[in-house]
Amino acid sequence: MSELIVIGYEGPAEAEEALGTVQELQRDQVVGLNGLAIVSVDAEGRTHVDTSNRVVGVTAATGALWGTIFGILFLAPAVGALTGAALGGLVGRLSKSGVDERFRQQVGDLLRPGAAALVIMASKLTEDKFTAAMQRHGGTVLKTSLSDEDERELAEQLAGPA
Repeated sequence: MSELIVIGYEGPAEAEEALGTVQELQRDQVVGLNGLAIVSVDAEGRTHVDTSNRVVGVTAATGALWGTIFGILFLAPAVGALTGAALGGLVGRLSKSGVDERFRQQVGDLLRPGAAALVIMASKLTEDKFTAAMQRHGGTVLKTSLSDEDERELAEQLAGPA
């Protein structure tokens, strides 16, 4: 099971500081990451995404799944090559697995101009240690889960027909 955690902050500096803590927690094996990014919104309302070199050892399937979830949360309808029925199927599947319209709306509400969010997709999480370490950064926390089966089915949909 993977946890999708979005933590909203007043600005990118706070999100960067929190990102450093998550990377320390990954080194200490408190969290196992499948994806990690900072999303910020500039004064004109444009969304900026920084995922550069944030997670080591992510497989191609996990990377594609992370990218799709990320695109549907923040960048839809511009989700790259996925269009039409394929995108509709993925959105429907995500809705059944916890990343529903309500969750996407809550994420959108966090990201007003000037704000930023730290987005974490974790395959392993020691909840009490993670929460204690992240508490000093504050922020608004949103969390949902993807079961192993949901992840597998989403990855298969992304891969297309064999």
